[in-house]
Amino acid sequence: MAKKKSSAGTPATTALTAAGTDFTVHAYEHDPAAPSYGEEAAQALGVDPARVFKTLIANVDGGLTVAVVPVSATLDLKALAAAVGGKRAAMADPAAAERSTGYVLGGISPLGQRKRLPTALDASAAAYETICVSAGRRGLEVELSPEDLAALTDAVLAPIARFDARHAPPVV
Repeated sequence: MAKKKSSAGTPATTALTAAGTDFTVHAYEHDPAAPSYGEEAAQALGVDPARVFKTLIANVDGGLTVAVVPVSATLDLKALAAAVGGKRAAMADPAAAERSTGYVLGGISPLGQRKRLPTALDASAAAYETICVSAGRRGLEVELSPEDLAALTDAVLAPIARFDARHAPPVV
């Protein structure tokens, strides 16, 4: 995968470029009426929703934590808490998530956040050569290896997603 610079520089793409990481930027026309940012991205890019990961911010034992899970799954809050050594997790207040990361909802990237937070990446990412995550704004995704994402965010790889039978991850 070749590095592709874009005029759509965001803190996420700036961080990737500074780290010398291989990545590809994918842009699409965001529809404000779309019911799910992640599902919209997967459909617009023609990518399996299991390879497109959403970035969620949770409160674990009083501190914010980043969870990166496939858009085809839901976050298992108990599993997230356990993965980062906590006891209790709940979804963070949206305003707190935006303040801490510097991004708006629907465009929160796990990369280039204002404040570095503990991060957990769902273990299903390891089944893919590359995955897509938000590049820092609605309508912009970045594709990179899950290993690079984990390294750049100091993420723990753990089973933090819940899949229904229709969207079960591939067997690794």
